[in-house]
Amino acid sequence: MKFSKLSQLVLVSSIGLLVAISLTACQIITIDYVFVASSAGTGTGSAGQIETFAVDSETGALRLGAPTVSSGGTNPVAMAVSSDFANLYVVNQGSKVVAHFAIASNGVLTSKDTVTTSATPVSVAVNAAGTYLYVVTQSAQLIVYPLSSGAIGTAAAPVTLALPSFAGDTIIPTGVTVLPDSAAVYVSVYDQTAYNPGCTPVAPAITCTPSTANPGWVIGYAVGSGGALTAVPNSPFKAGIKPSSLLADPTGRFMYVTDFASNQVIGYTIGTGGTLNFLLNGPFRTGNEPNALVVEPRGKFLYIANALSNTVTADTIDLATGTPNGSVSAVNSSSTATDTEPVAIAADPALGRFIYTANYLGNTLSGFRIDPDTGTLTTTQATPYPTGNNPTALVIVPHGNHATQVLSQ
Repeated sequence: MKFSKLSQLVLVSSIGLLVAISLTACQIITIDYVFVASSAGTGTGSAGQIETFAVDSETGALRLGAPTVSSGGTNPVAMAVSSDFANLYVVNQGSKVVAHFAIASNGVLTSKDTVTTSATPVSVAVNAAGTYLYVVTQSAQLIVYPLSSGAIGTAAAPVTLALPSFAGDTIIPTGVTVLPDSAAVYVSVYDQTAYNPGCTPVAPAITCTPSTANPGWVIGYAVGSGGALTAVPNSPFKAGIKPSSLLADPTGRFMYVTDFASNQVIGYTIGTGGTLNFLLNGPFRTGNEPNALVVEPRGKFLYIANALSNTVTADTIDLATGTPNGSVSAVNSSSTATDTEPVAIAADPALGRFIYTANYLGNTLSGFRIDPDTGTLTTTQATPYPTGNNPTALVIVPHGNHATQVLSQ
């Protein structure tokens, strides 16, 4: 059978269109970039690195993105990203260096500037206004660095973290967070002196000074003019036995704190002036040794990484009261299993459909898809994803125009 020239042209055009549609359907569309802090080697003092992964919009699968860069020091342990997703801050515990990177629209990181802390840094947070960077150190200090177009300025004298009623106790900070409106900053700590009150002194080698203080606390500060910090009313606030991380929900109405020692999450309402009040019916059950948490962008679901259980706890948040209404999935369920020892967790800000955990001993990331109606988790395609040695932290930034999509869901 012969075709006219017109028929041949139509046939060729149709085939070309079908091929184009097929290629488009198979095209990988990136919605987010995941930045992961890990070690570039296994030896003591090994350099740190930041790896970049791209998130597939359909499956949530990760693939390597922009080239890996140095973390700016050794032993990176924490990261924070500015609210405009243009600046990344990395805390390097081994070298006491806080490094600043600019984030390009294609996920490429460019080193900009660094500061060195006098004491070993533990955690970091940046306010939504992009004007202050908060770093807490092992020596119980809260350092406030002014920011100018993302660049780190000279800090004022650090604030000493203390429990006024228990002067002299040894305070160990574990995390720091800032309210969405930048009005207050909170630090989770535990009182090491109270944590093991049953110690027995053996003179003269060991001095034992047990305290009657509650072991776990959250210390809150209101942020005033020029970034000055003053204690919020009734601070500090009791926080279980050994709080390990803390986070406010996207509305700034509720605060959640993981209690590593008691396998629970503690919830608070945030009142006038930043005062914290316990949620009714709390605390709430988690897996074993919870040490990181995230609220997905709509504020409907709370997810907690459990280091010993190798799982993620999923809870629905009552939007009126802030109460986690029981686990979406059974605690320690195989459906929410991660690789070994998840120590950090983050939700994708583009669509609010995926969460990922950094698994310290697994040297991987684990990925989960969020059911937008129920909050139920299912594993993403090809999870877990290999990383460098002992990943400790991750942050996620949206790619391009995906930055505003979750707000309209």
